[in-house]
Amino acid sequence: MRHETPLTVRGCTLHPGLLEPAEQAALVEAVREVVRAAPLFHPETRRGQQMSVRMTSAGSVGWISDRRGYRYDARHPGGMAWPPIPPEVLAVWDAVAGVDRQPDSCLVNFYGPEARMGMHQDRDEADFSMPVVSISLGDDALFRVGNVERGGKTESVWLQSGDVVVIGGDARLAHHGVDRIRPGTSTLLREGGRLNLTLRVAL
Repeated sequence: MRHETPLTVRGCTLHPGLLEPAEQAALVEAVREVVRAAPLFHPETRRGQQMSVRMTSAGSVGWISDRRGYRYDARHPGGMAWPPIPPEVLAVWDAVAGVDRQPDSCLVNFYGPEARMGMHQDRDEADFSMPVVSISLGDDALFRVGNVERGGKTESVWLQSGDVVVIGGDARLAHHGVDRIRPGTSTLLREGGRLNLTLRVAL
């Protein structure tokens, strides 16, 4: 891993280019194993609208969304248990999280060219003193961070493949999202797109 000087984006810590190309490729292979065990699916909002990202998880619990609401669950919507979090992914947490606990959930979001993620808070976890660690792989993504309360000033930054963001401390409940993807900016994924891995202490 490279250890460049971290940047701050409205309280979130950005580690630009933390992951070397070989490390990024190893993470992609590890994620492919996760997807083979627990296939990607399109989550739905409470109103029944299909989200533009496709998702799966690894760990003891995974995050799901459907008409019953947003929550962590011990099983994939297809009924199978989630696979373990790959050690290559846990190594990133160990390098940047700054806490003694290990994550028990890793969300895997796949963004196609038109996918986005609206402004939201990560607040389904039991302990907000634990950070969320976000790993970017593949095409660039315009990441936007706002405030704990909705509205007000926001700040945006383009995340590139190999960047890692830690959302913790005073920014742990800040609203954040992905406004758009810049297709063709990475050759890491064979068919393009972006993978985002977010590690959490959920329980």
